[in-house]
Amino acid sequence: MITQAFVLGAGLGTRLRPLTEDFPKPLIPIFQKPLITFPLDHLISLGVQSFIINTHHRPERFADVFDPTADHRQPPGSKAVSPLRYRDREITFRHEPILLGTGGGIKNVEDLLDSDHFIVYSGDLLTDFALEPLIDEHFRQGNDVTLALRKTGFATGIALKNGKVIDIERKYGHPGQYDFANVSVWSRKIFRRIPAGQSLSFIPIVTEWIGQGGKIGGVVVDDGEWFNIGSRVEYLDVHRFIQQEGWKPDYLGTAKWPVPVAADAVIDPSVRLSGFWSVGSHCRVEAAVTLENTILWSGAQIASRSRLTECIVRPDRKVEGEHHGRDI
Repeated sequence: MITQAFVLGAGLGTRLRPLTEDFPKPLIPIFQKPLITFPLDHLISLGVQSFIINTHHRPERFADVFDPTADHRQPPGSKAVSPLRYRDREITFRHEPILLGTGGGIKNVEDLLDSDHFIVYSGDLLTDFALEPLIDEHFRQGNDVTLALRKTGFATGIALKNGKVIDIERKYGHPGQYDFANVSVWSRKIFRRIPAGQSLSFIPIVTEWIGQGGKIGGVVVDDGEWFNIGSRVEYLDVHRFIQQEGWKPDYLGTAKWPVPVAADAVIDPSVRLSGFWSVGSHCRVEAAVTLENTILWSGAQIASRSRLTECIVRPDRKVEGEHHGRDI
């Protein structure tokens, strides 16, 4: 069993701007549920007991999500914030004033990881693949690192043979077939290989380790659903799929989700909802409004007789008139 996980929450989400001006990408809501809580739930189902999350852009928003009643802003010069909790598991946040990348980010939390092995999981990943085979392979083979791999159609830089990663980006002359799936298992040996205080990816470090005899494993994870949320169109499509196909990851158990309309949203009885829709907390939708394939984030106010199609309304915005395909 692995009991600790490092969840990457420091990305900028540049392809989702302007939506990520309001939230770090891992906190964008999916039917009222922050994206990063899906990785947390997935890992809890595996037995993970505590989490470390790195932050960069809008770090105060994480405290808003995990403890909306408290002020957890970081004092100047501090590195770690007092732990919060999610589903009774401890979360410790570590802020990166300058982005450190995946390798630098792992090194930066070395003092917070006291387990011999830990999981690194991207905080903006939405999937329900089975984690157990990845963990089992890591321990069965005695690997230093085990990477989850997929054929995504985006990249094919990783070469795998008999369960071992033998090359990345043809450094050793082997053509690749797989892309990294943004979930991995690590031993503490990695900390000796990453220089402190530098911004860098873990990929060149692992690539060099392969040539020095490191045990770098790979597991192809083709099961489950995988959602890429790299643009507003993909963000809308995730909601479309969930509402139309009834998708809900098993690791959510009996939790009530998806929630198309927040319990405290106020919607006039004459409002017409079609396609898919998500109406967030404290929203108000007035008479004779039409919402088609549209998402309202918390606090949005929609004036009477407005019509919104394929729109995303950011927090606390007031909207009137007719709009199509806009981030408002």
